[in-house]
Amino acid sequence: MKIIIAGAGEVGSYLAHMLANEAQDTYLIDDNKKRLDKARQHNDIIALEGDAKDVDVLLEAGVAKCDLLIAATSSEETNLLICILGKKLGAKRTISRISNFEEIGGDMRTLYKEIGVDHVISPVEIAAKEIHQLIKHEAFLDHYDFEGGKLSVFSIQVTSNSPMLGNCVLNSKHFHNNLSFKPIAILRHAETIMVQATTEFEVDDIVYFISTPKGYEEIPLICGQEDFDIKDVMILGASRIGVLTAEKLEKNYNVTLIEQDENKANKIANQLKRTLIINGDGTDVSLLEEQNIEDMDAFIAVTGDSETNIISSLVAKSHGVRKTISGVENIDYIKLSHNIGIDTLINKKIIAANDILKYIRKGEVNAIATLSLDAEVIEFTVKAKSKITKKSLKDLDLPKMVNIAGVVRNNKGFIPFGEFKLEEGDKAIIFTNDETIHQIETFFQ
Repeated sequence: MKIIIAGAGEVGSYLAHMLANEAQDTYLIDDNKKRLDKARQHNDIIALEGDAKDVDVLLEAGVAKCDLLIAATSSEETNLLICILGKKLGAKRTISRISNFEEIGGDMRTLYKEIGVDHVISPVEIAAKEIHQLIKHEAFLDHYDFEGGKLSVFSIQVTSNSPMLGNCVLNSKHFHNNLSFKPIAILRHAETIMVQATTEFEVDDIVYFISTPKGYEEIPLICGQEDFDIKDVMILGASRIGVLTAEKLEKNYNVTLIEQDENKANKIANQLKRTLIINGDGTDVSLLEEQNIEDMDAFIAVTGDSETNIISSLVAKSHGVRKTISGVENIDYIKLSHNIGIDTLINKKIIAANDILKYIRKGEVNAIATLSLDAEVIEFTVKAKSKITKKSLKDLDLPKMVNIAGVVRNNKGFIPFGEFKLEEGDKAIIFTNDETIHQIETFFQ
């Protein structure tokens, strides 16, 4: 595919990096030479210095023959204009990143499409939804819904109390013909392990499950996790993610939000109806103690500074907070979360990339989740006469690191076994690592 990315900021550069690894024909446009040079040094891309709002620059990048134009600058207005111009100049599909974190209604999406914007993404909105899901399901470290939650993929840590310890999948009563859930992968000492029938579970394994809603209660128990209800939540930082998260949570939880900037604190105090707003330095341990940090069930750090978020989350953990979520900009931090003691790290770049990658994958892709173990979970719609429908799962000769983990058929999610055969219209949830993604795509074309 020929792909043009406008904006070499954090989201644009990360996308360029991912697409370069996939041997896509990628152009990156920015008027900041330093940012472009940095992106070009580490990726096999074509960097074009200039203003992407300039028609001549878009034409120089080859927008007339472009399969996908992604506008990912920091300005919502600029992104919309780039998509409108690009569509008029011949771009087949356009995607605009928006800054506004308000949820986008169907009418607005229709309007955007009419003026030339095929798809709109708001990393802030998606991140807030992900945090909300993690608070609802307190034992989960990551959580991704497919087909409106009919199937979900999430990770959870195995403790010393788990009845699975010392057992393999084959010998565990919990997994015998269970149509509600199954383990698909393990993150162990930074190594990804595909779960096989003989795989044994160890203490501190991070296990990724696929599950229907029926499995939500049983899975924490078999992993040795104690069930607890989150009631009191503290948020550090009145960033866009922080404010939107507070709006989502304050209806059902007791929310306290700490913001150092007095003007910003006063402004959101009028916006948030049920959230307690504290004007103060959230890195000040004495302030956290004054606000009864030890009584909190969850702590969410989403300031604009990754190090502040990590350190304050560790402080919260040291005071007995059960659930900690921290926003980070550096993707390299993601794999460290469990090692350093933070439950979940949120990264906007990965969130934005997940939403965009489904337009690049071959086959009819509905959703993608990029996991912290260098793997993807992809939802494909099964096409008539595609290779994946020719045989039962056990006879398909799939790559070793591929697992058809779940299926939604007739609006119902379930776990398929070896004799199962996919049919046209099925939604198939596939687990695959980076090396086998393109192999599995051929089965769904």
